[in-house]
Amino acid sequence: MKHIRLAVTVSILCLTGGGRVLAQDRPTKNPVEGNAEAIRAGMGLYRGRCADCHGMDARGIRSPDLTQVWASGRSDDGLFKILRNGVPGTEMPAVGVRMSDEEVWKVLAYLRTLATPAPTEIPGGNAENGERIFWATCGGCHRVNGRGGRLGPDMSRIGASRARAVLVRQIRGAVEDFKAGYEPVTLTTPNGQAIRGVKKNEDLFSVQIMDTRERIQGYVRGDLREVVNDTRSAMPVYGTEQLNESDLNDLLSYLGSLRGASSSDGR
Repeated sequence: MKHIRLAVTVSILCLTGGGRVLAQDRPTKNPVEGNAEAIRAGMGLYRGRCADCHGMDARGIRSPDLTQVWASGRSDDGLFKILRNGVPGTEMPAVGVRMSDEEVWKVLAYLRTLATPAPTEIPGGNAENGERIFWATCGGCHRVNGRGGRLGPDMSRIGASRARAVLVRQIRGAVEDFKAGYEPVTLTTPNGQAIRGVKKNEDLFSVQIMDTRERIQGYVRGDLREVVNDTRSAMPVYGTEQLNESDLNDLLSYLGSLRGASSSDGR
């Protein structure tokens, strides 16, 4: 009987992976790199689960360009950990139990086929001046490491979660999306007063917003004349008249340096 219980226990550990056992046995080098069948499967997985943020070509939409992650010094093991665990403080979620280790490796095998060399010329910029521009232009709505406004998303890890090209499009107004918790909304009271802000929570009967004075306010829908979900981001458009190319380059240099108060390089 004792032997039977031991065998059952071992079987359960094998089926569940025993947590640490799987981590110890996992290879650090992609075991399916270059495998044509794995690459095809990885392409399907990527397009179904990653392309919305990283783009069909993996060059980034809302999230970083993935075609240069190996050229930037990332390893297979580090990238595996990023997919498995996500990146805290960013929009990069953990795949968790939704993907097996084998599927994660297949996605990476596909991405490897899209990899490009690092650019020979990295755009320069004065990050110190960019920081001054940020606090003069952006800090009223955005926070960095606990300082700044709250109306817009926290920028503390923007350098780890946004590609440079995506930031350019957002600053210049070419991207009109907004993340959850920052959807612009306009409420109209019975006396016609318009209250603008960003939506924090809502249900069939109520809506909670942060208004432009950064106050969290809750309203009963039945007490409002109208609730309008704005389609345009609350983020102002900064054209060349508001932000010239030199200052934009400096601002991007500063934003690209932001990795949060503590972060892992994922190598």
